[in-house]
Amino acid sequence: MLLLVLKAIVNILGKPMIQRTWERAKLATTLDHIVVATNDEKIAECCRGFGTEQCNEALQKLDKKYNVVVNIQGDELLIEPEIIDGIVKSLQAAPDAVFSTAVTSLKPEDAFDPNRVKCVVDNQGYAIYFSRGLIPYNKSGKVNPQFPYMLHLGIQSYDAKFLKIYPELQPTPLQLEEDLEQLKILENGYKMKVIKVDHEAHGVTFQKMLKR
Repeated sequence: MLLLVLKAIVNILGKPMIQRTWERAKLATTLDHIVVATNDEKIAECCRGFGTEQCNEALQKLDKKYNVVVNIQGDELLIEPEIIDGIVKSLQAAPDAVFSTAVTSLKPEDAFDPNRVKCVVDNQGYAIYFSRGLIPYNKSGKVNPQFPYMLHLGIQSYDAKFLKIYPELQPTPLQLEEDLEQLKILENGYKMKVIKVDHEAHGVTFQKMLKR
């Protein structure tokens, strides 16, 4: 837990990482309100310094009737506002979906990295499956350079009504096996909209920061 806290408040070119992510999110045109939800006092104190609200205040805000809630990981300091707007609009345009997310092209060198989550979608742009392994898996056992493998990005939006139901859903076998919460949604029969974007994945690892 300590490493995660230090990661969130580490100084990057004069500003805490969490502040840089927050500032990027503010550029999205579809978001009415942005909060940093945390149960750590160090992160909360850091956020007070640049104008965000405490976690308990955030929960009060969420009691209002928002239609869509977007979850952005705190280390996505280079997230493009257009991606945020894209997943919100895609969810709003798909009334049969309760969740939306984004993918980008997977680099060949990341094909077998379990920390790079892969995704496959159907012809209508709905998620079929997420995996830490390479999907689809070519029978040759090698990466097919002709296939457009997709990498899942750490951003998603939820239908606000579904978000209240989600915590009540029991863990599912595929979710537990892959350790991916998206699979709990799919295994319970809910639909998930996926948009393809041209984006370089820039999530920050603590090891990289320690080298700077």
